[in-house]
Amino acid sequence: MKPDPKKRKAEVHKEMMEQVKKILTERGSKALQEARKQILQEEIECKQARKALTYFMSEYWQDVFGPTLLSLGCEAVGGDSSLTTPIAVPLILISGAIDIHDDIIDQSKSKWLRPTVFGKFGKDIALLVGDALFFKGFKLLYEAVEKGISAEKVAAIVDIIEKTFFELGDAEALELSFRGRIDITPEKYLYVMRKKAADVEACTHISALLGGGSKEEVETLKEYGRLLGMMIILRDDLLDMIDFDEAMHRIRKESLPLPILYALQKPEIKSILSPLLQKKGIKKRDVKTILSTTDEAGGLDFCTKIIQELAENAYDRIEKLRYSVKYLKLLTKSVLPPLNEWRNLATANV
Repeated sequence: MKPDPKKRKAEVHKEMMEQVKKILTERGSKALQEARKQILQEEIECKQARKALTYFMSEYWQDVFGPTLLSLGCEAVGGDSSLTTPIAVPLILISGAIDIHDDIIDQSKSKWLRPTVFGKFGKDIALLVGDALFFKGFKLLYEAVEKGISAEKVAAIVDIIEKTFFELGDAEALELSFRGRIDITPEKYLYVMRKKAADVEACTHISALLGGGSKEEVETLKEYGRLLGMMIILRDDLLDMIDFDEAMHRIRKESLPLPILYALQKPEIKSILSPLLQKKGIKKRDVKTILSTTDEAGGLDFCTKIIQELAENAYDRIEKLRYSVKYLKLLTKSVLPPLNEWRNLATANV
């Protein structure tokens, strides 16, 4: 019996993801646990606020990716990865705050079968929890000086975060103008998504700074982070296309994902999709038609191709670094979507 190529490919992908999971656990768990400890030791009298904060940090927010990227990036320029933990802890809290505020803006009550803080506790509590994470994160960032990070580097990191906030805020504002619109071109969408990738670039920028990288190495890791961030955003666009509830939410409340915007560029497809997308009372059957028509028009394949091109560019960037980038390559590869498997899931869902 001949081996089944599809089965073997799925096995290889599973093995890779298990390896990535192991790396994320080894490199990111310590910082995540410390971040939980630091924020949950704060005295909060309001039971609802305390409950929401505990829920977010203990059950919802599992950010091991950020600290792992900091660790791997630092090593890629010859630095000591242990130096990244004092910075990784506050960044986990700050990125968590950004996530909560994004959910409020997008009115996201759940993500991948889990209620968000906004969905579970309401807007007011979510805002307060997000604010608490911001303040605690910045306090710990300044306290990193006491844990071996030079005051000069901390000041540079704060400057990076400040610039990132402004770029992210600008991107969110631009994306808000996309809501309910079917005339957004893929090029315009990708421009804004590149701006939204500023947070991942900030992470790799900081990692190079902590590792003592040269000016060229810093620039290399910055661009790598920007490319990786875009890959993650567009992969999420694909994931939103295979999850019915997420697809419904994107169509009703947010900007349309890239695959649909691509499909809308074809006049014959636009004539089918436009009436459905602009319906006030969009139904489940309408979303099914939108998703299947988008796939038939090549929307999912187009998005996958863009992600693959970004990955190639990302590989090219980190090849220039002097030290081991084995795990950075693996991390990048893990973001590449197994489209055929996802398409099967999408078919089953709809």
